[in-house]
Amino acid sequence: MLELKGIHFHPATSEKPILKGINLRAYPGIPTVIKGNSGSGKTTLIEIISGHSTPNSGIIKWDEEPINSRQRKWMCGIVFQFPERHFLGLTISQELRLGQLRLGNEEQIKVLNRVGLNGINLRKSPEELSGGQQRRLAIAVQLLKKPRILLLDEPTAGLDWSVRSEIMELLMNLAKDQLLIVVTHEIELFKASSMYSYQLNQGKLI
Repeated sequence: MLELKGIHFHPATSEKPILKGINLRAYPGIPTVIKGNSGSGKTTLIEIISGHSTPNSGIIKWDEEPINSRQRKWMCGIVFQFPERHFLGLTISQELRLGQLRLGNEEQIKVLNRVGLNGINLRKSPEELSGGQQRRLAIAVQLLKKPRILLLDEPTAGLDWSVRSEIMELLMNLAKDQLLIVVTHEIELFKASSMYSYQLNQGKLI
């Protein structure tokens, strides 16, 4: 279980706090969805959970034990909005092998199958993939890190409606095996699914 208690974040560059006393519990097996408008602090919260930002106050625990930012970086896989804009590999295989130099073809195929990219050509360029396939590839890259916590920032942004439903189905399946947290402003996509649902508004989580 992941637990946030009293997380407060007020960067020096901001007149007002971005997060105000955030309390959150998230569990493996059931996705946690945090909904909020653009600018509500969703990405900031993701950055704090993943250890890329440090709160001014509050505590974060895993299985009731406090964890610092370095531990959280090791535990978390994070897919930011439009991750396909940051692909570095010339081929799908190269993209998967970034930071995983000993990764064999069998492991690559296994993780690609897990995200629904069955039978795809590993020598293909990521830029040749469709928008939905690129999003699946970005998720596969993070899964190779075997994260205990998988974080997704607006995973359906910029995709066609038909593709969004496919990505939603993928996320629900991934949540069965690990702790999954999604932040989104596309509230309508997540109304019918079984999940823990929060609303982030003016720095407070409801």
